[in-house]
Amino acid sequence: MLNRRHVLPGSNHPPFLGDDVDKVTNYVAEFLTGAKPATGGERVLATVLLTDIVDSTKRAEAIGDRRWRELLDAHNSIFRRELARFRGKEVKTLGDGFLATFDGPGRAIHCSLSLIAALRSLGIEIRAGLHTGEVEIVENDVRGIAVHVAARVVALAQPSECLITRTVKDLVAGADIRFTGRGKRNLKGLSEAIDLFAAANSP
Repeated sequence: MLNRRHVLPGSNHPPFLGDDVDKVTNYVAEFLTGAKPATGGERVLATVLLTDIVDSTKRAEAIGDRRWRELLDAHNSIFRRELARFRGKEVKTLGDGFLATFDGPGRAIHCSLSLIAALRSLGIEIRAGLHTGEVEIVENDVRGIAVHVAARVVALAQPSECLITRTVKDLVAGADIRFTGRGKRNLKGLSEAIDLFAAANSP
């Protein structure tokens, strides 16, 4: 009978919710298969978009499960239509939002603004958060600090707002996009505060 123990630092309970989830799953995979899983993936520069439906739980409770499912399906269809229009790549759905990547930050902003406007016709408000950085492509997923930053940014966005980092703003200088400063914010995972901006179409 095989008996092997490996102790990881930290006190996450359960471990699959902790920061060392990759280490945990790698050790489990090695134990079950007898071989270490492949580590690392292709790293590329991308603009990461994360969206979130405003007050989704409250809305679902108000209209009921069936109507909410229909509304969510319509939301998903519009998202995928606009994503194709602006040549973005869907990575995955996140319950009531999406994770997508773009190879151009300008298209990512225009897609976000188009989504915000289009979804209003359904009576849905979303938040959008954008950051540009290097991501690691692992199978059909992406990971890395750029994804974490985008997640922090979308959490700070106001309803119907496309909130971006200075990195994104600087990359689209000269584009027909208007920016409103939202001040410096400390984001988990970054050693320094960064400037955030709300993006809007130029009048």
